[in-house]
Amino acid sequence: MESPNLLVASGSKLVSGSMRKNPTLICVPIMGESVDKMVVDMGKANASGADLVEIRLDGLKNFNPRENIKTLIKESPVPTLFTYRPIWEGGQYDGDENKRVDVLRLAMELGADYIDVELQVAREFNDSVRGKKPEKCKVIVSSHNYQYTPSVEDLSNLVARIQASGADIVKFATTALDITDVARVFQITVHSQVPIIGLVMGERGLISRILCAKFGGFLTFGTLENGIVSAPGQPTIKDLLDLYNFRQMGPDTKVFGIIGKPVGHSKSPILYNEAFKSVGFNGVFVHLLVDDIAKFFQTYSSNDFAGFSCTIPHKEAAVKCCDEVDTVAKSIGAVNCIIRRQSDGKLFGYNTDYVGAISAIEDGLRGRLNVSGGVSSALAGKLFVVIGAGGAGKALAYGAKAKGARVVIANRTYDRARELAETVGGHALSLADLENFNPEDGMILANTTSIGMQPKVDETPIPKHALGHYALVFDAVYTPKITRLLREAEESGATIVSGLEMFIGQAYEQYERFTGLPAPKELFQKIMAKY
Repeated sequence: MESPNLLVASGSKLVSGSMRKNPTLICVPIMGESVDKMVVDMGKANASGADLVEIRLDGLKNFNPRENIKTLIKESPVPTLFTYRPIWEGGQYDGDENKRVDVLRLAMELGADYIDVELQVAREFNDSVRGKKPEKCKVIVSSHNYQYTPSVEDLSNLVARIQASGADIVKFATTALDITDVARVFQITVHSQVPIIGLVMGERGLISRILCAKFGGFLTFGTLENGIVSAPGQPTIKDLLDLYNFRQMGPDTKVFGIIGKPVGHSKSPILYNEAFKSVGFNGVFVHLLVDDIAKFFQTYSSNDFAGFSCTIPHKEAAVKCCDEVDTVAKSIGAVNCIIRRQSDGKLFGYNTDYVGAISAIEDGLRGRLNVSGGVSSALAGKLFVVIGAGGAGKALAYGAKAKGARVVIANRTYDRARELAETVGGHALSLADLENFNPEDGMILANTTSIGMQPKVDETPIPKHALGHYALVFDAVYTPKITRLLREAEESGATIVSGLEMFIGQAYEQYERFTGLPAPKELFQKIMAKY
């Protein structure tokens, strides 16, 4: 059955159910300090594809209720939701409570499509408008928890209380202390018999704002601009529509994501979502800010969560979470790609890191030496210095060794360097000793640590004067594309290979494992060229 809110006037184009795979609405919060600014922003929201706007009356500086609300309703090109949030529920209104509630009743009379009323005052409010409420106006009763996300039982009771207060639409927002908190909200949303908005605030709750389209949420919020939010963790409407392909998500959409900490900088969602869209693959790829990877997999154990990229600092812990791990990943002791087998839900771990990095380094060397790919690797016999002994360091050491290079591991803690060196059959150094390590010229250097990554772009793992002994320098960091290490290496005469090459290389194989389709290599190159 088509839900009635599938047909929503969005600008001049009618977006019908045929283009949308879900009925979830996108609401843009309007938080201007003046009515004029609000009117401008409502126009922008409409042009961006919003289904409705939330007018935050508590943000207005000089507020003349009757006149201003009339203007806002008349000028809005999309349906309106009026919110007048008091300080005690996280808003800015600090005046008389009766006056505040009068304003919400007035908005209802004047033709608002939705009113947001806080649970604390909802029963009273709904009693006062009984029999006088216009047919078209729906009351959203909301509850906000800025501390944590309650248990499923407590959330169920909260939803029942909100319903009992006379809500047309139930809304609750909680706070994510861990990404697994969001699963409880999905559980409530997906089983709800009434229109429901369940959102989890903060960076760890971001997936609640995207995947609500899959799990049946009534609406989500998308902001006009980055950073100008009405609650922590809101994405932009542009990202919802263009990055996450929000309208194309349905109950059967498979979820993929990158597990890391930090993870917000990752370009993986841009790459995979664009590729999924280009071939019509029914999947969405999201950022997953994970603190405890074992807990993550225990919680998100359904087949809906179909595949994962894995990055710092979880690549080694991920090995233990998998039911099976391929031989390369096992010998490296790190996994960067995990697939959930749909037949039985088992997790399979792979390592595609070393393929991407090693082939990029070989290509760089061949370019430097002006040779085409011969039988033996361009790395054979070379002295290959790896900075870092984590998952990516292991992958590169293993890959270089397999290509016939002599491997040296440099790490801040010497013991970890020694451990890895013993495993792959190489030498170990402490990072402090690396600047005076120059047994020969023409060496290769590979940084696999996060030194030099945004925001700490002025850091580098090795001083510039030590870079003269290297023929090629590779940096796994790709935000920024040219790190301080790469810039100084190039100035010292070395060939440089950016982490972008490794990123694209490992992404080919992951994409094929995620989708069962050949990787669109030209498309990947084209997307990443923008960055």
